[in-house]
Amino acid sequence: MNNALRIQLELGPKGKRVVAVAPDWPGLSRGAKTEEAALERLHTYLPRYATVATLAGMEPEFNQAASLEVIERYQGTGSTDFWGISFAHSSFDREPMSSAELERELTLMRACWNFFDDVRARVSPEMQKGPRGGGRDRDHIVAHTIANEYQWSPGARRTWAGIPAEEELRAHRDDYVAGIHTLHTQGKTAGKWPLRYLIRHTAFHTLDHAWEMEDKDLTPKLTLAADA
Repeated sequence: MNNALRIQLELGPKGKRVVAVAPDWPGLSRGAKTEEAALERLHTYLPRYATVATLAGMEPEFNQAASLEVIERYQGTGSTDFWGISFAHSSFDREPMSSAELERELTLMRACWNFFDDVRARVSPEMQKGPRGGGRDRDHIVAHTIANEYQWSPGARRTWAGIPAEEELRAHRDDYVAGIHTLHTQGKTAGKWPLRYLIRHTAFHTLDHAWEMEDKDLTPKLTLAADA
């Protein structure tokens, strides 16, 4: 990699939303109404993603990026326009991965999970109310995030019954990674999803809700109120 962070732009078919995706860093993706706004928004999230890179042991590599370089524009779906989230597969997603490339991406995905676990352990159970998520509290956000992974899992499938115990969650994640390894060895996709897309979509969904919890955390306000 050079000193520029590679970016792909997913364009909504009706021109309502653009999503900036950093293909080398699973989970780093932000959407907005224009290309310029999407790039600017992603740029503001670099310090937040740096925590994930650090957890993955890749902080020096991530910090080398001094600028953003758009390498591809590709067509999104109706959901791209509606949600401002990447729902289409880029040319990079369809490229074959070496075993080393796969391990790098899985390491970053696991780092996203670790970051999510850290956030949910330290934020307030009640979240600041607002339009996003219909005013869900922490446990609702956690349950939603894990429930989606249960549906996407390329490994063992589990029956959803609320937030799983830590042992079950670890088993789910181990099976998730093992399922990806199996598909990679067989040269298969995860249903209609290329493995790169499955990894980056899983990482994005995990980070998006971790950052949502951070943004809606009431802990600082509660601490200030107690000290007043």
